[in-house]
Amino acid sequence: MSVTYRDAGVDIDAGDELVERIKPLAKSTRIPEVVADVGGFAGLCALPSDIEDPLLVSGTDGVGTKIQLPFATGKHDTIGIDLVAMSVNDVITTGARPLFFLDYFACGKLDVNIAEQVISGIAEGCRQSGCALLGGETAEHPGGFADGEYELAGFAVGVVSRRGVLGPQRVKAGDRLLAVASSGLHSNGFSLARRVLLELSGLRLDQKLPELDGASVGEALLVPTKIYARAVKALQSALGADLHALCHITGGGLPGNLPRVLPKGTLAKITEQPPVPAIFKLIEARGPVEKDEMRRTFNLGVGLVVVVSAPAYERAREALVAAGEQVFPLGAVEAADDGAEPSVVYVEG
Repeated sequence: MSVTYRDAGVDIDAGDELVERIKPLAKSTRIPEVVADVGGFAGLCALPSDIEDPLLVSGTDGVGTKIQLPFATGKHDTIGIDLVAMSVNDVITTGARPLFFLDYFACGKLDVNIAEQVISGIAEGCRQSGCALLGGETAEHPGGFADGEYELAGFAVGVVSRRGVLGPQRVKAGDRLLAVASSGLHSNGFSLARRVLLELSGLRLDQKLPELDGASVGEALLVPTKIYARAVKALQSALGADLHALCHITGGGLPGNLPRVLPKGTLAKITEQPPVPAIFKLIEARGPVEKDEMRRTFNLGVGLVVVVSAPAYERAREALVAAGEQVFPLGAVEAADDGAEPSVVYVEG
């Protein structure tokens, strides 16, 4: 009897079935610039015709050790939103409009139902971002993963006019900082969160806690990463050139990320503390985890920082609120020593 690829651990028929299930998911994210549907060797997407001197912007990321939560809870339909968010939220900090997204899904043995749930989350993330799910890759690696486990990677591409690029070159002393609320941990700091909550505190993922307003630990940890593409579009429409920079708060928190959008010779003075979601308070208390460690590990409720000219502060706040975001004052950009590396300074109240 001859040996088949399925005997070696790779099921071509299951892969073909998944492709057929993905097609309607991808179609639901289609944008006018998409030229070819899922199924070819490569995805085709035209550049928007209304962008002068267009630049392509790219980003790639995964979801870190948050990937372990779907395996433990059996809930696979939101981790794809996280995957899209981590790349798209980086791309939009340049002022770019997200165009398309590609995913990579690797597993030991393909479970079509689980894979479909994951990719349905990716499609939802694309719809929230206004970009197309243009293609992807599903790979079976027999013996490479434990049963029921998989790995994800994502790749986002956007487009921005050269003269519309946001960043340190626009920022100056006197600019104001607005904090846009996160939805929770997003996809950073999960190794510390799991260490504190599950290992040291012995909590169960299905355990409901009054500190979490009756939600379970697993529910609080699995809340999907917020995608800020629509909020940024609203800011651009309302502010124009008064929008100077955007900072996606990921691993490293405010201290590790804000300096990336500041020019030399400036610092970000943090004078306000936006509300801290309950999950962070639980981690800090149960560790215990020192305040500085919390600040440099987690977003602590701030998923995006918006840097605007001082006169545009109120317009920016109103535009974000109208877009459905929770917005809080955070501080301002101040001058530092000439040539000094950008930094973050907290003013304790």
